[in-house]
Parts: sequence; structure tokens; C-alpha cells
Amino acid sequence: MKRRAWAVVLFAVSAALVLVGLTQGEFGSVFEKAVTVCLSCIGIG
Repeated sequence: MKRRAWAVVLFAVSAALVLVGLTQGEFGSVFEKAVTVCLSCIGIG
């Protein structure tokens, strides 16, 4: 039971941090960097 409680707490904290990142516009920044890395890996960018 104790292990499940920790799992629920960890999930709730993770979800809260994801929401904070989304509200601050981090998704766009991370996506832009990922596209740049992918394009440079295949030799386009």
C-alpha cells in the first residue's frame, strides 16, 4: 500500500511539472531544438 501511495504522489508531481512547463511555453522551445537536432543529424540543417 505504501508503494502505491508513493507512485500516486510521484505521478501527481510529474503531471504538475508538465503542466507548468506547458504554461510557460517550453513545448515550443523543446520541439524547435528537437527539429534542429534531427535535421542536422541527417545532413539537411
